[in-house]
Amino acid sequence: MKTQKFLEKVLTARVYDVAKETPLDYLSRISVRYDNQVWLKREDLQSVFSFKLRGAFNKIHQVLKLQPELNGVIAASAGNHAQGVALSAKKFNLKATIVMPTTTPDIKISAVKSYGAKVVLQGEHFDAAKTYAENLAKKEGLAFIHPFDDFDVMAGQGTIAHEIIRQHPDHIDVIFVPVGGGGLAAGIAGFIKAVKPEIKVIAVEPADAACFDAAVKAGRRVTLKDVGIFADGVAVKQIGKHTFAILKDLVDDVVTVSTDQICAAIKDTFEDTRAICEPAGAVSLAGLKKYVETRTIENQTLVAINSGANMNFDRLRHVSERSELGEEREALLAVQIPERPGSFKRFCQIIGKRQITEFNYRYADETIARVFAGIQLTNGSDEKNRLIKSLQAKNYPVVDMTDNEVAKLHTRYMVGGHPGGGVTNELLYRFQFPEKPGALLNFLMKVGRKWNISLFHYRNHGSNFGRILMGFQIDKKDYRVFQTFLSQLGIPHWNETENEAYQLFLK
Repeated sequence: MKTQKFLEKVLTARVYDVAKETPLDYLSRISVRYDNQVWLKREDLQSVFSFKLRGAFNKIHQVLKLQPELNGVIAASAGNHAQGVALSAKKFNLKATIVMPTTTPDIKISAVKSYGAKVVLQGEHFDAAKTYAENLAKKEGLAFIHPFDDFDVMAGQGTIAHEIIRQHPDHIDVIFVPVGGGGLAAGIAGFIKAVKPEIKVIAVEPADAACFDAAVKAGRRVTLKDVGIFADGVAVKQIGKHTFAILKDLVDDVVTVSTDQICAAIKDTFEDTRAICEPAGAVSLAGLKKYVETRTIENQTLVAINSGANMNFDRLRHVSERSELGEEREALLAVQIPERPGSFKRFCQIIGKRQITEFNYRYADETIARVFAGIQLTNGSDEKNRLIKSLQAKNYPVVDMTDNEVAKLHTRYMVGGHPGGGVTNELLYRFQFPEKPGALLNFLMKVGRKWNISLFHYRNHGSNFGRILMGFQIDKKDYRVFQTFLSQLGIPHWNETENEAYQLFLK
């Protein structure tokens, strides 16, 4: 779509029957810390706690102009788009059907039902729900409201950019936008480049769900094999067809961020605004921080979009644990110390006045002991590297576990020594499966009937997926059969047998 035509669609978009103009807040703490003027667009303050109702309402309005006798609308979504469509349909006195994956948390299902929509649970992921919704739309004569790959939806989201320009008429250097399917980013980029092309638009994605970054590098849309689901609001395997057509020409750069960096941005948002955003809502601020740090940018005006606040309370535990790592305020180290009196005291003396946030120890043998330690940092990775060198200079073997996913998700909670001589031929695997009633039991029933389990760790992280670390005793002659069994499970899994966290503390 031509730039001028899209600008017209944004300027004439119908959104304020349900949406409100959200504030553009100045983040004083982040601004001082990063030597820039940082602003946050507060879409978390919408009635459904997300920007999604803008595009949903505008799309339904445009459909009704062409089909005034419309029978109803249908959408596929596990969260924010579902609520946006449900509320918008209620405003138009239309029937709304929302197809949601079976893994959708009850809090989101209840929120959609509260707007009078019918909820249908179908499939374990978005693609399955979407296919079902599209088929049902044809069967029952319903209008399918796409969550992102639609020009009317994009135009509705583009009204956010219009508000930013009016709220901050002075110079803006960069706007950071989260990208999932690309509807929000396309709407903002389409408007900004039409009215103020000198403003850079930076797309931000989770590193484990970077479908737009992959498309840019390939020069075409690609489908990711797997996506991380921590920032579920932007966990999309493939960028939209229409959104990519806009974004590839208008976005100035792409930044990818880790789960830890997203958690740190959630904490930053809270400290500046006392608001708790969802992981997808913190993606753009995480990208802003990384962009500033890697490019040494100073004295610029930077805007990030807080796209939503639909956060399950249970997830805050995980966010709190990971935020210090994301800010490089904590290091996780595996240290080998002599097994003799005074060793721990000497180790603490080397650590100095730094606070030990975690200390796990287990007897290994008569000569050495292995310690899993969390250590508070005040000067990021530079301080961590200096600490490691200090320990090594005192002849303490050290392994940096700060970026080790198995260590962060599992080992730190289960350091308990080695199994002794009774466990042989052990293989360690990490699994990820949909978190729904009975899922864990079904998984164990499938696994337990065939193979001896020698190690097991499961922890609910408050997300749509559960994570398990398991040890299996597999004889060499059974290895191929075991591999076939794993492939037939149809569950994402990773072989972690050679992982250092396992080798040092659990094997």
